Amino acid sequence: MQKNKYFFNLDDLSQGISRKLAEGIKTSIFPGEQAMVSIVQIDPNAKGKIHHHPQEQWSVLISGSAIRIQDNEEIPVKKGDFWCTPGETSHGIIGGTDGAIIFDFFAPPREEYKKPGIGFAAN
Repeated sequence: MQKNKYFFNLDDLSQGISRKLAEGIKTSIFPGEQAMVSIVQIDPNAKGKIHHHPQEQWSVLISGSAIRIQDNEEIPVKKGDFWCTPGETSHGIIGGTDGAIIFDFFAPPREEYKKPGIGFAAN
């Protein structure tokens, strides 16, 4: 049975665009017309590089824990926490002891994330 192109499930991210962001950090990306979703899987203690991009980013930690680095501040986050990262704000992530899964929303979509690749592809 063919799935509708606008419906997805967190237990099957195969319809997304795969991207390895860093060692131990990968994402599945689902671009739309005006916004984009990225489901980020972070291994325990994996570190994402500090970067920035023009898009606004909202994030929800849906499992595990992490340290969110935003504007040089380290903020512990746990399941259920969510936050906004305004465009051009420097940010990164460090996975907690059990890793983490984060649901990221970007508006507008990040053009560089509309194809598979490696890295954050940001400044």
